Amino acid sequence: MTSLDSVLDKDGVRLTVDDAIATVTLTNPAKRNAQSPALWRALTEAGRALPGSVRVVVLRGEGVSFSAGLDRQAFTPEGFDGEPSLLDMGRGPESELDALIAEYQEAFTWWRRNDLVSIAAVQGHAIGAGFQLALSCDLRIVADDVQFAMRETSLGLVPDLTGTHPLVHLVGYARALEICATGRYVHAAEAERTGLANLVVPAAELEGAARDLAGALLAAPRDAVIETKALLGGAVSRTYDEQRAAERAAQGRRLRDLAGALD
Repeated sequence: MTSLDSVLDKDGVRLTVDDAIATVTLTNPAKRNAQSPALWRALTEAGRALPGSVRVVVLRGEGVSFSAGLDRQAFTPEGFDGEPSLLDMGRGPESELDALIAEYQEAFTWWRRNDLVSIAAVQGHAIGAGFQLALSCDLRIVADDVQFAMRETSLGLVPDLTGTHPLVHLVGYARALEICATGRYVHAAEAERTGLANLVVPAAELEGAARDLAGALLAAPRDAVIETKALLGGAVSRTYDEQRAAERAAQGRRLRDLAGALD
């Protein structure tokens, strides 16, 4: 996807903006877009740098894989330069450990803001942190060669980058547990069948499909999409009657806004 304006380009993350559509690209294909704390901070910065005109964000990875997960350097005793290693994190005070993980999680949270619709365009491997990053988005278009896997449990860890909540809501508790506990691959056909993927396309068509979906999402008025996204996002946690009330309130706001525009 081509863009007109480069807003950020650092630590394996590039943010470009083309009017109402922003593209966040993982730019380290030589390492299959492996992730690090520096990359997570750059992703957080990208979210904060989005202009107010942006309505749709497309997330993609350069090369053959979307993201192969956490860079293996994280599992060495020395870890990343200037960062605490995983072992150092485990030996530190509980409050510092919690704060550090919370900081890392910020890279994965802004994709579901109500004023945006985010699309992950996923090809090849999306492993561990890569899987969780794809799950951070509202929608996922995947290439027919996609391979999702949650490998944290096999390493003695848990998925902690916000991926468990959307995974359970998309595929259900039992399947989510099986995927995480076994660390097995989920391929394109299963991803589409279980709701992990909205659409499966040939790898050569992935960019075009993401561009087409982004354009389609811009067709409806922005405020109507924002209200609808908020309604759907809160539906699971509301009772039936609470959801009815939320629908009435949202529709009331829309009707008042439309009437006001005509007065």
